Amino acid sequence: MTYAAEHTIDGPSCLHRSARKRIVAAPRRPRCRDTRWPEVAATLAALRAAKRCSVRIVDVDCGAGTLLLCAVRFARALGFTAIEARGIDAAPTLIGRARVAAAAVRDPAIGIIFERGDPVAALGAECDFPADIVLWHGCDRTHGEAAVRAERTALCAGHAVIADHPSPRIAA
Repeated sequence: MTYAAEHTIDGPSCLHRSARKRIVAAPRRPRCRDTRWPEVAATLAALRAAKRCSVRIVDVDCGAGTLLLCAVRFARALGFTAIEARGIDAAPTLIGRARVAAAAVRDPAIGIIFERGDPVAALGAECDFPADIVLWHGCDRTHGEAAVRAERTALCAGHAVIADHPSPRIAA
């Protein structure tokens, strides 16, 4: 679970002032409790290191959108100049909360859309124009052939697919 308060990016800060010089620190990585965050941050950093200036991120089953918003802010802090983000969830209340949080992001380089819809169908629609990063929860809710179809669809929907890590089972 992620918390909105943890998804802040510290802007540049002044470390030392002398003789009217200002040394600016690089932005720090935001703190995030989502298990997918380290992979998201590493993928964004790798895309930026490859001299990419734009990025497209899709979060399927996004909930209130906190991970997607954190990824967008981090991408901007890394220097991306065009960021397109799309969040999809079936719950109208969570999409409403995500839209309210996205309204606070006022940057012309960032475009964020939160939509209500079926997550697996949304993955299928993304196959036509694959995103750079696809965030999803994996096949934890489906089993058998449906899980295999969902996984294949996810792999064609994005260049980097980041799913939840299975939690270790605790023996009783």
